[in-house]
Amino acid sequence: MIKSMFAVLLLASVSLASSASAQNMLADASGASGCGDPDVKFQVKTDKAKHPAELEAGKALVYFIQDDSGFTSTPKPTTRAGLDGKWVGATHSNSYFYFSVDPGVHNLCASWQSAGFAGHKSAAAHFTADAGGVYYFVVKNTWLRTHTGGISLNSLDSDQGQILANSFLFSASRLKQ
Repeated sequence: MIKSMFAVLLLASVSLASSASAQNMLADASGASGCGDPDVKFQVKTDKAKHPAELEAGKALVYFIQDDSGFTSTPKPTTRAGLDGKWVGATHSNSYFYFSVDPGVHNLCASWQSAGFAGHKSAAAHFTADAGGVYYFVVKNTWLRTHTGGISLNSLDSDQGQILANSFLFSASRLKQ
């Protein structure tokens, strides 16, 4: 009986170890949930002009806001936005952009474009979009004098999201060729 219990425990631990290993390899290979191909790069230009968003019928609107107030180094990182495994645009240094999404559950990703900042940093979140809904997400990039950096991605209350977007520049991005 002890031998059979030991065998069951051994098999369970081997199964858990291989499952965790497979998850780690998957995470290392594909990055954070929602991110796109790590080799895709964007050129970003910011604009002081206001760019009012128009909500498409039957869709939701997502604001992606980059806040570098805690980033004490230069240059600031270019931060890509991924949705459901594809890049949808990028921001740079206290800027924002927006995009439309279909209703439903989505995986959103924020990832530093350059490996020059101690490796690629990524953060992820998921949300459920309703038709006609407007969603705000803030990416907070940090870099300390100790050469340690980080990235976080969080949803914002719509009032706070509007305030932050209105205080930052609009970001227009295109794929680098």
